[in-house]
Amino acid sequence: MLPAMSRIFSGIQPSGELHIGNWLGAVQNWVNLQLTYDCIYCVVDLHAITGKYDAATLAQRTREMAIGLLASGVDPDRVVLFVQSHVPEHAELQWLLTTLTPIGELERMTQFKDKAQRVESVPAGILCYPILMAADILLYRADLVPVGEDQTQHLELSREIARKWNAEFGGGTDFFPEPRPLLTEAKRILGLDGQAKMSKSLGNTIGIMDTPEEIWAKLRPAKTDPARVTRKDPGNPEICNIYSLHRYFSPPETVALVAENCRGAKWGCLDCKRVLADNMIAALTPIRERAEALESKPGTVEQILGDGAASAARIAGETLRQVKDRMGFLPARNAGRESRVAGR
Repeated sequence: MLPAMSRIFSGIQPSGELHIGNWLGAVQNWVNLQLTYDCIYCVVDLHAITGKYDAATLAQRTREMAIGLLASGVDPDRVVLFVQSHVPEHAELQWLLTTLTPIGELERMTQFKDKAQRVESVPAGILCYPILMAADILLYRADLVPVGEDQTQHLELSREIARKWNAEFGGGTDFFPEPRPLLTEAKRILGLDGQAKMSKSLGNTIGIMDTPEEIWAKLRPAKTDPARVTRKDPGNPEICNIYSLHRYFSPPETVALVAENCRGAKWGCLDCKRVLADNMIAALTPIRERAEALESKPGTVEQILGDGAASAARIAGETLRQVKDRMGFLPARNAGRESRVAGR
């Protein structure tokens, strides 16, 4: 068994305001992990620019994501929370690792194949995305990475890169730990359309900052069991996306009642949605209130992210110094670097 204070690294792209898919699928897990592990969490804005993106809103979306994480319970007194681009060592280590990574390994990545089919000209950033992910993890010499099934192939490449670097430059030591996946309960949250994974770009989400009125307005037309044409038709809760959301937001006795009333045609779909809305509002209102409190204190979020970047930079800087020393680079005078870190 790994020691209790093994180090975890995890990142999330700045899609803007968190939605319940992010919250249920990743962020709740982050909040729980911070109680047991040495956690480093990052808003990975460098990853976000590998595809088409809106430069005019990137900074705003990055800040909104940070607020969402803090309001959800990520505690800056327990974890290091920062923005990826604020620690330039991520990009520098990526380049050093790129020189070791075979292009064939990158081309076999499933996500690369999928994304490459959607564009006429494939940016090199999509190809090299998993090397940046490896750099993110290895820069902090993390032991564990909480991942979903769609990221396990990338994590395995990170392990292979660590193994290859250690063999060539480690001097007989495992300087870089081979990061292990920390697999948690799979939570693939379908969007309100009941078809695709919840995604802000598809407009099928509920934001964790949404007001009670906004939550109901989005839930009301959401897809349910397609067999229920009228209120009198019995339904099958197991194929109803609204029922699946009840499992996350409603107490067990309510979930059981929903299933019974659906199968027996005792409730219409709107009745079921209204109960879900009430329970969802009860769960999300405290998060929205904490976010509003953060917004009411100018500079608080920026201070937290600045302190996080300074802490991350101290770890990253030392790792990169040793990496470059082992790879044979001429050391640089460090006075300027020290002053930049101190000024963060």
